[in-house]
Amino acid sequence: MGVLLLLLLLRTPAAEALMEPEFCYILDAILFLYGIVLTAIYCRLKFSVYRASQQGATKEKEEAVYVGLSSEGQETYETLEIKSS
Repeated sequence: MGVLLLLLLLRTPAAEALMEPEFCYILDAILFLYGIVLTAIYCRLKFSVYRASQQGATKEKEEAVYVGLSSEGQETYETLEIKSS
């Protein structure tokens, strides 16, 4: 069905006029825009992954400072005893 429709469209005089270089120019413009859009999406994805990995690395470095420290078994405040003489 689609092939028959395509053949009918190609037999029209307007389609014959587009078989000249103008048809190639139109296809080139579409492919050029398609390439720009795909490149922009690819770069955006790469930069977002890079930023996410950098944020994760800095978060791990910040948490590494507190490794080994715990507040279990320690009182927050210690009472001072006053010695009377």
